Amino acid sequence: MSENRQTRHDAAVIIDLVIDDFERCYRFMQTRDPRYDGFFFVGVSSTGIYCRPSCPARPHRRNIRFFPTAAAAQAAGFRACKRCEPDAVPGSPAWNRRADVAGRAVRLIADGVVDREGVTGLAARLGFSERQLNRILTAELGAGAAQLARAQRAQAARALIESTDLGFAQVALAAGFGSVRQFNDTIKAIYARAPRELRQRARRRHAATAQGEVELRLAARAPFEGQALLHFLGARAVAGVEEVRDGSYRRSLTLEHGGGLVALTPEAKGVRCELRLDDLRDLTAAVARCRRLLDLDADPVSVASQLEDDPVIGELVRARPGMRVPGGVDGFELGVRAIVGQQVSVAAARTVLGRLVTRFGEPLAEPSGAITHRFPTAQALAELDPVDLPFPRSRGKALRELARLVAVDGVRFDAGADADAALDALLGIPGIGPWTASYVAMRALGDPDAFLPADVGVRDALRRLGRDPAQATELAEAWRPWRSYAVMHLWALVSAPPDRRLVADQVDQVAERDVRVDEVQSPGGVGRRVEHRRAA
Repeated sequence: MSENRQTRHDAAVIIDLVIDDFERCYRFMQTRDPRYDGFFFVGVSSTGIYCRPSCPARPHRRNIRFFPTAAAAQAAGFRACKRCEPDAVPGSPAWNRRADVAGRAVRLIADGVVDREGVTGLAARLGFSERQLNRILTAELGAGAAQLARAQRAQAARALIESTDLGFAQVALAAGFGSVRQFNDTIKAIYARAPRELRQRARRRHAATAQGEVELRLAARAPFEGQALLHFLGARAVAGVEEVRDGSYRRSLTLEHGGGLVALTPEAKGVRCELRLDDLRDLTAAVARCRRLLDLDADPVSVASQLEDDPVIGELVRARPGMRVPGGVDGFELGVRAIVGQQVSVAAARTVLGRLVTRFGEPLAEPSGAITHRFPTAQALAELDPVDLPFPRSRGKALRELARLVAVDGVRFDAGADADAALDALLGIPGIGPWTASYVAMRALGDPDAFLPADVGVRDALRRLGRDPAQATELAEAWRPWRSYAVMHLWALVSAPPDRRLVADQVDQVAERDVRVDEVQSPGGVGRRVEHRRAA
């Protein structure tokens, strides 16, 4: 195996890295490759700091300790390196794709559940006692729920300190701290600087943003196909809620403490994120949802190493090794999009969704250009008569039942949901078939291995590649565990001119249909045979 191939293989297996495998971690650290940043952290006992693996500092081997999370390093008494700023790295993709308790807990903490509901609320959502949950998290991540939330609060506080002119008492409240004293002590302990020093240093590096707005840089692992994301989202943008304009994706947000607006602009090594929030306590959740929307914690090297030599899609992958699977900012919204998208083109689905937004969405008090509404909530749609909806009654009944599942029964289709339970509930709705469930699994539940073998776009792409669409399921076995990424490459192919550059105005060729598929894949990687339940 060549040195380059060995490096790519190492990147592919690091996602399942066991942190106590010192030799492997040390070898990865010695490469100083930024692709490994976020997979683990390096503690240096002689200085008391922790770093990202790519930090240019070269500590002695005997002084090194490895940690699975920044929170674990902080819990062990280490502070963040001032040189490499280890907190400003993408998260580990392992926690995005794991369906176990630890993976769900990490995603819920990232969404701000501990700040809103406490560790007790987090444990209740997961069906465990606080003690059981902390035991699981400590074993898996080296830190309990409170320590993980503390690390996240510190990151949120630093973002507010460096990008706004808010008073520090307001920053403390917005970041989720219980008091200004706790805020000050935590910032000093983790960053070895007082909040005032962080702000002064940031102003030497960045221009101040307008009052009341937050501008952040969201890190992403290279390679990163940001323009492909823009094209995909722009082709599906719902009038009134979202738009792609001047190289940015803009949309309204519905969050726990109020609403917001976000503009996301792909750049060379990440995404510029401009947020305007009604309540800054929603900053943590807004950032987490934007990262999920753009799949920024993905590991493109692992995906490419699995798919780039495939005889069917290898050429597509080599042309776009940084392809991402777009997620969403709200699981219910993606469920509605999937139902509306049954058996119609993307353009037709956009038209219907725009009508839904106009009739049932909440108008913004201060519209921002083409952004005038928030997407309708489950509560707003749960009691509607299906005849009031702008599509066939059977589909309207399915949409209403989905809304009731969320609004009344409390079923969730977000990153911290029990994926198996959510998919079972979804498939129990008359008119919901496996295509819809697989689409929700892929985009709302973050399943990297979902597959839609009977999707019209997938079948068309396979024909263009000289393959029999009837063999889609068999062909896709070689693409595990990254079949969702393979679907994105296939969809991009049928949405592209001969040079295969994805363009939004040709997306209407893809008619996404709710047709029979063989398997619905949950994020845990276990396929389940399901009965087709499409209404007549």
